[in-house]
Amino acid sequence: MAQGRDMTHITRRHFATRCASAMTPPLLLNGCSLGTGDPSYTEAVQRTWRPDAPAATGRVPLLEELVRCATLAPSSHNTQCWTFALQEQAISVMPDLSRRCPAVDPDDHHLFVSLGCATENLAQAALAHGLKAEAVVDASANSAVRVRLEPTRAAASTLFDAIFERQCTRAEFDGQPVSAEDLKLLERAGTGNGVQLLILDDQAAMERMLARVVAANTVQMGDPAFVDELKHWIRFGDAEAVRTGDGLFTGASGNPSVPRWLGERLFSVFFTAKNENDKYAKQVRSSAGIAVFVSAANDKAHWVEVGRCYQRFALQATALGIRNAFLNQPVEVASMRPQLARDLGVGARRPDLVVRFGRGREMPRSLRRPVAAVLARE
Repeated sequence: MAQGRDMTHITRRHFATRCASAMTPPLLLNGCSLGTGDPSYTEAVQRTWRPDAPAATGRVPLLEELVRCATLAPSSHNTQCWTFALQEQAISVMPDLSRRCPAVDPDDHHLFVSLGCATENLAQAALAHGLKAEAVVDASANSAVRVRLEPTRAAASTLFDAIFERQCTRAEFDGQPVSAEDLKLLERAGTGNGVQLLILDDQAAMERMLARVVAANTVQMGDPAFVDELKHWIRFGDAEAVRTGDGLFTGASGNPSVPRWLGERLFSVFFTAKNENDKYAKQVRSSAGIAVFVSAANDKAHWVEVGRCYQRFALQATALGIRNAFLNQPVEVASMRPQLARDLGVGARRPDLVVRFGRGREMPRSLRRPVAAVLARE
């Protein structure tokens, strides 16, 4: 997903801090927050990512807490393209098509991957609260994911604990390798029903993938519809991010928080293919490896399963102190996917997600909309 495209994925675009500093007068920058220093943004982050939610004492409060945990999953551009319907013994995770991204995701692949990420969070949280989750993708027109919940013995896991710490980190990593044991844990977590995880951790393979990323990114950057859609989902300032509770907050990329009028001007000047490609080169070369998720079939059920597999991978990585971020350009440009599939030796199967991983610093966090905003109205 476009990393956010942060599937905070998707989720990944930002203008360079050094460029903003060079262009913006010191007086203006002195009046801007970096996100983490703004009390309202900090408070919103604490409310969003709190692990110690009050104990749910009834059916509805418990289901709403499961929904809150589900919303902490990533989504393309952090659009949070989901709604949730509470039922007697189930929760339906449904696509919110008003939040789709037709330029970067014309077939809604990333949207349904995002639903899968939310479903996996929900399942992990359900088990921690004494409910066993069984998810089935509805084959009807709305393609909701119905998650049936049955009582079982509560069992909190390291993956559940990681829900409140996970983030897609749009920064360079430390360049150090990940141990073979940790790679096995990541591979096990990221493999599922009809989904294979390929891990590229040798320099030559990573450089080949980087070349694919750069080529696809250059195509996207030349598409005005893609650029306009991305800019629509960027939140340039703390106040804007808090007000919407969604989108790609510039502070989460380590960039200054500025008013939208200024952010849009900086974006127009400095958001170029060269700047972005240089950034991706540094990021890939600082990574321990690249994970590629490949599904056996190109349909919504498999897209949801890819999301669940990616989310387990991300939660397991978080538990191991490993961070990750999306590099989805080669799977987003449809004309380039067949060559990527040939590079990977996966035949006619679709490469679904490309994710770099490694150890690195924590970045400021993105926000989520409140539970009431994502519950389906009866």
